[in-house]
Amino acid sequence: MEERLVKRWLTGPLLLLTIKAAGACPLCLDAQELVYRQHAVLAAPDDGGTRFRVVEVIRGENPTGGAIDSGSVGHLDSGAAAKGKPLLLMRANTWQSWANLGPVGAADAGWLRELAAAKRTTEMTEGEWQAHVAFMLPYLENAEPMVAEIAYGELASAPYSALRSLRGRLDLQAIRQWVDDPKLAGRQRMYTLLLGIAGDATDAAAIEQRLDAAWKTKDATNLGPLLAADLELRGPSRMAWIDARYIGDRDRTLQELQAALLALSVQGGANATIPRERVIESYRRFIDVQKPFAGFVAQDLAAWNDWDAVPEYIALLRSDLAQHPASRYAMWSYLKQSPRADASAAIDALAVTGK
Repeated sequence: MEERLVKRWLTGPLLLLTIKAAGACPLCLDAQELVYRQHAVLAAPDDGGTRFRVVEVIRGENPTGGAIDSGSVGHLDSGAAAKGKPLLLMRANTWQSWANLGPVGAADAGWLRELAAAKRTTEMTEGEWQAHVAFMLPYLENAEPMVAEIAYGELASAPYSALRSLRGRLDLQAIRQWVDDPKLAGRQRMYTLLLGIAGDATDAAAIEQRLDAAWKTKDATNLGPLLAADLELRGPSRMAWIDARYIGDRDRTLQELQAALLALSVQGGANATIPRERVIESYRRFIDVQKPFAGFVAQDLAAWNDWDAVPEYIALLRSDLAQHPASRYAMWSYLKQSPRADASAAIDALAVTGK
């Protein structure tokens, strides 16, 4: 039970910084679908919609006869034949039917082939990620909706350090427009991060006004990306502000604290504008002040091989202080990973006492 809770906390709120647009198709129009599946084609409705004629092969071999029976295509709607564009159909070797990812112009077939031939993002090095986001960048808000969706999704799933490598290539005016466009509300989180990377003093001032208003009303909407962008623009001197307003404020909501920690995690992971050691300093303050949630920083501390929190976590696990279940599980996990002798001894002793 505790493991499920901590996984939900660690993965759910993280999407505040990188979540894909709301309302995307069921398959998310993810470029990785093209990388993982063995067959993909562009096919246009033919013979009154009873079959689909293949107009471009994106991946794999051309189906027998260059056509696909409509009965073997899923996610079809009655207007598919009237959209004027072929559909991107995809399947794996083990699938009996084709999945319909939606309409896309045949002119983008070459671009789709490049995506299909790309390396899996789970296997990319930092340098390969930087090349990948640079390739995707020009296609943000492309006139072809599927192309725009794929480009957004790939940048939204990229490490923050890879996004930072785009500095100097970003169109600041375009990003400002995207951030303020209500039609792009589902993409505002990632565009806010890009604004922090590309922005100037004017953007910093605007972001700070939004943060001040959010703090007064305890509004956590888009808070994580705003804080991350604010830190990117203002630098280490802004850390005292976030420590006072969020990390050290016991009156903040859990959603606000999660957003603040995720912003710090993004910056600490990049270890650039905000040095990782300075983020760890704020984490230690969080452990001291926000004791019921102290374990929420444990995963990062373990990933960064910082084991100085072992004594505090041992004391908290031995205490009668109520802990958020996810926090408690994360502290246990941290102690189990620690190479310190006192951590191992504490795990054994706590197992005996049942705490």
